[in-house]
Amino acid sequence: MTDTASAPPAAEVDAATVRAQVEAFCDTNWDPDATVEQWWRLLAGAGYAHPMLPAAAGGLGYGQDQAALVSLVLAERNVLGPPGGLGRMLAAPTIAIHGTPEQIERYVGEILDGRVGWCQLFSEPNAGSDLASLQCRAERDGDEWVITGQKVWTSGGQVSDKGMLLARTDPDLPKHAGISWFAFDMDQPGVEVRPLTEMTGRALFNEVFIDEARVADSALIGGLNNGWRVGNTTLMVERASLGSSGRKPPELIPGPKGGVLGERAGNFVARSMEALGGVPPLGIDMWWWLVDLARKNGRVTSRVLRDDLMRLYGLIEINRLSIQRAKAGSTSAAAPNIAKLTMSELNRSFRDIGMRVVGADGMLMGDSDSQTGGHIGEVTLFSPAPSIYGGTDQVQRNIIGERVLGLPKEPGPPRETPFSELPKN
Repeated sequence: MTDTASAPPAAEVDAATVRAQVEAFCDTNWDPDATVEQWWRLLAGAGYAHPMLPAAAGGLGYGQDQAALVSLVLAERNVLGPPGGLGRMLAAPTIAIHGTPEQIERYVGEILDGRVGWCQLFSEPNAGSDLASLQCRAERDGDEWVITGQKVWTSGGQVSDKGMLLARTDPDLPKHAGISWFAFDMDQPGVEVRPLTEMTGRALFNEVFIDEARVADSALIGGLNNGWRVGNTTLMVERASLGSSGRKPPELIPGPKGGVLGERAGNFVARSMEALGGVPPLGIDMWWWLVDLARKNGRVTSRVLRDDLMRLYGLIEINRLSIQRAKAGSTSAAAPNIAKLTMSELNRSFRDIGMRVVGADGMLMGDSDSQTGGHIGEVTLFSPAPSIYGGTDQVQRNIIGERVLGLPKEPGPPRETPFSELPKN
């Protein structure tokens, strides 16, 4: 393994070249005895931690199809993937678009090489589906902002170092204005994280209580009172990312709280079927796993099951191709919302078909009890969640109806009404 690694800074390179470059990178640099931290640093240095980002933000400027190919080759080569979590998925792309060069340099690099883990501090007890009603407030104090409020459904909050914080910086502006997006330090006085245990037994989500915590004005991303626009970028990336289902290498939780930076990277390469932070890795790998299992236990002889398996395969492929088309800019504005709805359907389909394949074993979770690894039990218990988090299925349909189909909006106060004058819950 070399101390540094690089790939040609190219955007429009053909698939054969991308494949050859990633394979050569793996041949030269993959060492299962290296630490996770060392391997992630090499991936980031080569631009493979997030190849769709521009070169100035640590990426390669690749399109979706090229980035998917990078992920596929890493999976085929049986190496550890880049850091998982919301920092690479959401914070890095958002900051790359809306951040200043100084902010990009400050935040994105430590996300891509896994040094820092991020969470998303958006939803509140009274501001979930109607996120613009958030009441967490930020009050200016010199070069800092004092933050007070409560957040909920914060994925990975207990293992995060920083958070993407939406807070109200001007209550006298309309509710969609007067909001700002901050890069918020989770490790400070006044921040309390309380995990919410789900029926899976895991705690993917958390409550976060913030009592006069502080964030520097230099950590305000995208400009004062422009947080709704910045936050919408985050949400659009989230919905498209949640809907993606291509083959990927195993991922791990980043940052010191993830507890893996000093571990041997090769110890984690066989974990592609395990849930990351409680989220089952649905996609083509699990589909092939179900097909192989159905062959072994004789259930593949069922014509109905074969039809349903192929229908699920079609949904996976249509979703993958739709996401590629959306990120190439050649589809409707509803694409991220459709991807989010598709993810909910994928979870339900994997649950239902998986249960028919594994039978009674699907009622068990964990390798010690289940003969099939407990994956379908995990999917089954987790399956209601995707239709709720990241914007409920109903909210996605409302957005499609109002913003794309031009249907009437739901009745309410005029949009220009100051937030301070709106009725609160």
